[in-house]
Amino acid sequence: MTTQAPATDAALRRLGGVLIMGAVLSVLDATIVSVGIGAIARDLDSSLPTVQWVASGYLLAASLTIPLSGWLADRFGGRRVWIAAVGLFTIGTLLCGFAWSAPALIVFRMLHGFGGGVMQPVGQAIFAQAAGPRLGRMIGIVTLPATVAPVLGPMLGGALVQDLGWRWLFFGTVPLGVTTLVLARRLLPRAEPNGVRDPLDVRGLLLLPPGLGALGYGLGEGAVSFAWAGAALLIGYGFHAYRAKAPLLELKLFSHKAFAVASASTFLLGASLYSSMLLLPLYYEQVEHTSALTAGLLLAPQALGSALVLAAGGRLLERFGPRTVMLTGIGLSLMGTLAFTQLGAGPSPALLTVSLFVRGVGLGATTTPGMTMLYTSLDRSRIPRAASAINVINRIGGSLGTALLVSVLHSCPPGAAAFGTTFGWALGLSVLSLVPAVLFPKGVRA
Repeated sequence: MTTQAPATDAALRRLGGVLIMGAVLSVLDATIVSVGIGAIARDLDSSLPTVQWVASGYLLAASLTIPLSGWLADRFGGRRVWIAAVGLFTIGTLLCGFAWSAPALIVFRMLHGFGGGVMQPVGQAIFAQAAGPRLGRMIGIVTLPATVAPVLGPMLGGALVQDLGWRWLFFGTVPLGVTTLVLARRLLPRAEPNGVRDPLDVRGLLLLPPGLGALGYGLGEGAVSFAWAGAALLIGYGFHAYRAKAPLLELKLFSHKAFAVASASTFLLGASLYSSMLLLPLYYEQVEHTSALTAGLLLAPQALGSALVLAAGGRLLERFGPRTVMLTGIGLSLMGTLAFTQLGAGPSPALLTVSLFVRGVGLGATTTPGMTMLYTSLDRSRIPRAASAINVINRIGGSLGTALLVSVLHSCPPGAAAFGTTFGWALGLSVLSLVPAVLFPKGVRA
């Protein structure tokens, strides 16, 4: 798809505002349901393992559609695909609220998971193409929801379940979906498809999405056979993509040094810093015995730290350069994680709060240089495929890191010390992300 850059920063902010609403829908809905699993199981008279698929089904469906998003955007245009994805997501959300059984709810969750998987990469591509060389200065606009929504999700979900019941976890987000659709039709650039008429890579479609889904499910649920099957399918896709003329996910993108370095950074950050975010609410709920709402409030300093840095991310990037900002961000994230490696010794709540804020500042600082380098290293016409590829890389890294940390946590005797040990592993993984970070350029590309 081709997109002309809006004339002003104000126009970019309006565009980013619409895309933010879609990103909030996707990320919020992926996290908000976790607090209502128990209530859903009781109300629908279903077992907890079955109802867990309400959360897993969404993530699985999203994994299946992310690799397809680049081809869809090239073929039909980003605006049309993004609006259709938001529509599908909103319809699925409404149906979830009316679900009469656990199997029906799981099916409806997968339906809007299909839409959610497309929304994020296509939204990133639309904004990157519109922003052009101003991407570094404006990238915080569209990356902020991914940082804040995981914290807001449990807080909002806890309040809704407590006061209105679990169905309002879904009904409550429908108005946001409808509003997003209305604004998108008015404000999204009316870009036409870029003339690409590559046929759909059917063989790749049979290998890559199922491979991602099987790997993610196998690692998340401890199903070794699924994980190995997923890995085999992904390896098979690699051999296929190397020979295919127009593969579903273009591996030749990684021949660009800047894109390859930024992708490696994204993979390692997803496997270490971002995957360890699941440990924080688990610690507060399982060890400190807080409610989901209280756990969300305790995590707020991390979201605040990220938000502050993302708001100034473009200016920091222009002043200090990608390498300095990335290395500083990783360093601050490591510092903010140190206190959590000592959970067994009972660190003070004040120390943990300050550490969360520092950690959030670090996480926010790593976002701007990575995203900017990814999209400015390529011609604009290749950005939709690049967005699809980088979301796949991030998903694989997050799945592998999450599986490792959960395995470490479960191998330790229950208690605060187990979480401290697991954060120690996360800290060790995070050190690896320094390797690609030193390869980032010193200055911003013109």
